[in-house]
Amino acid sequence: MKRLLTYSFLILMLFSSGTITAQQDDKTYEKKVSPLYIIRGSVRESNTYKPISKVNIEVNGGAYTMTSIDGAFMIRARKGDELVIRHKDFETVYYTIIDDDRITVEVEPATRQKQSNSKFKEDINTFNALVDSIIKYKKQDVSKSIEFAGEALSQSTSQRQNAEAYMVLAEVYMHWKQYDLAVTNYRVSLQNKESNEAKLGLAKAYERHKNYQESIDTYKAIDKKQLSNYQLVSLYEGLGDTYFSIKNYESSINAYKKGLEIANTHLIKPKVVDLNSKIAQAYNSNGRTEKAGQFFSNALNLAEKGSKKRALEEKETVAEFNNRNRNYSEEIQLRKEIVEDVQDVERDSIIENESALTLQKQNYKIGNAYFLQKDYANAIPYLEKSREEADAKGDLVVKKDATRKLSDVYVDAGDFENAQLTFEAYKLVVDELYIQREQELSQADRFRRNIDAQQNRITSLESDRQLNSSLASERSKNQELIIYSLIAGLLLLTITAFFMYKYIKQQRLANNLLALRSLRSQMNPHFIFNALNSVNSFISSNDERTANKYLSDFSHLMRAVLENSEEDFIPLQKEIELLDLYTKLEHFRFQDKFDYDITVDANVVVGEYQIPPMLLQPYIENAVWHGLRYKTEKGHLQITVAKKSANEITITVADDGIGRTRSKDSKTENQLKQKSKGMGNIKKRVAILNDMYKDKVDVSIDDNSAGEDCGTKVVVSLKKD
Repeated sequence: MKRLLTYSFLILMLFSSGTITAQQDDKTYEKKVSPLYIIRGSVRESNTYKPISKVNIEVNGGAYTMTSIDGAFMIRARKGDELVIRHKDFETVYYTIIDDDRITVEVEPATRQKQSNSKFKEDINTFNALVDSIIKYKKQDVSKSIEFAGEALSQSTSQRQNAEAYMVLAEVYMHWKQYDLAVTNYRVSLQNKESNEAKLGLAKAYERHKNYQESIDTYKAIDKKQLSNYQLVSLYEGLGDTYFSIKNYESSINAYKKGLEIANTHLIKPKVVDLNSKIAQAYNSNGRTEKAGQFFSNALNLAEKGSKKRALEEKETVAEFNNRNRNYSEEIQLRKEIVEDVQDVERDSIIENESALTLQKQNYKIGNAYFLQKDYANAIPYLEKSREEADAKGDLVVKKDATRKLSDVYVDAGDFENAQLTFEAYKLVVDELYIQREQELSQADRFRRNIDAQQNRITSLESDRQLNSSLASERSKNQELIIYSLIAGLLLLTITAFFMYKYIKQQRLANNLLALRSLRSQMNPHFIFNALNSVNSFISSNDERTANKYLSDFSHLMRAVLENSEEDFIPLQKEIELLDLYTKLEHFRFQDKFDYDITVDANVVVGEYQIPPMLLQPYIENAVWHGLRYKTEKGHLQITVAKKSANEITITVADDGIGRTRSKDSKTENQLKQKSKGMGNIKKRVAILNDMYKDKVDVSIDDNSAGEDCGTKVVVSLKKD
């Protein structure tokens, strides 16, 4: 009996010990995956509120720093870490991190001062509260963050406070991807007071703004001896990112490896995962896939020991690596694991459509991988699932891609009926996406204008503050300084206005380019659909040889069209070749309806002219389908390129078909809408191109002749560059 009690007691002790160990492991894991904060704080005397410099600030087993002359410090720490605050003039203070709020440590000095300055303390606390508000609204409301930054600068009483406010404002702009404004504010912060945090931020902002050489120079100019271990890892990681952006992969790998060595030595685990992954990507881009695979494997193993979301992100990176290297089976397996894990993550948090981890994107990529393996039976369900998920979550981009890919799968599988139905659905999604893009561009433009206006107020505030300070100190000495200050303010406003004008011009150009791409993307599906209808008609009539020949010529035309689809202008010679091939295809189908000629005037040097791609094809299509096709007798289509003046030519598309009036009367309401939409598309393209290139193209449409079969004549005037 006694022995039984002894065994029971031992089992109970072991169970208790296991429970305690498990709880400790849970706490350790929670601490390991908690986010790394930038903790801002200061150390001050409790009675006078004066700052204490050269105070040692240390995270137990981690980072170390020292307070500056104004008692301020910044250090990286996680929730649950303990700060140890030491100085020869007061007892050691221990502080446990709860969140990323500002810390103010008030200590009893060795020599007490009798009087305190409550106004000084109030001013410091007000400024600190405003800076904390900037950080609080950083990810929620950029306007509020900028507003609090302006108030903080108006309350600032020192260059150090100015530097801190501008640096925090720059971090806000980095979050909202306004990298030019981030660069400006980091530079102003460094002008007030240099800090390693601001230098690293400036280098990263340069890289994001694609000022790569400035980024490299800034990183290299930082004194590495003054950096903490975490900052040193960030420096090498950022330098590697910049080299990667300019495709200098060897330098990128060397920088990443230096950062990885420091991260491993000092157990900076999140950076260990990130750097393994980035080294793998650099090796892969450099064509060294075997090395890339080793580092991807390391990154994936390490990520799985951390948070679930980080592990998913790394699986996505490795899946992309497998896709680029055609390891589709491994890619499919990883993405299926991601789908299962994402469903678990989504129970606790929302994954935005911009994330690469969304179910619609993963199902699309699984379906695409199956398609690349010619496994249509598995590809179709995943692409359908992707469309459903994208539709449910309002992700039109993925819905468009999945619908188009599904159409491609049906074509490849020989199911032309479903291919046609899916392609029709794809055209509807493209139209819907174009409307959404226009709205997003408008919203982005308003967003940028609001931010610029607020930033200009801050710039003006800083100018006014400097001006008032100068007037207060120098008014009695030299009035000439006032004039110089006013000139500087006027010059600053002029420069600001210039950059705003330049930005608006760039935005307008970007909007025009996006609109042109969208209009071209609408024309290509319409053109492809009509051609596929022609192939379908040959197949329906059991004319296999004709269908094969037509399809062969059509594939040559499509290859040429797709090669030019991203260009605003192509050589006129290429456009003439495309028109010849397209008209040949139409004549191939309607040989009994019309003949055609393409004539180029001997005085025209076609190599000197550029023309928007696919500009003339819709007019030829209209001439055949709406004019010549309905003519009772065999008609004629004439395409002529002639010289108009020394710097201008005309391209005429003339037919002797039934004419626009009779064609309009014979069409249904739905057909009229389709035609109107196609002509509207061309008008929009011409209007945008003329806006961008100063009236280079002009189009006029008229009857070709008098009489019943009056035909149609389209004259396109084209100027030299």
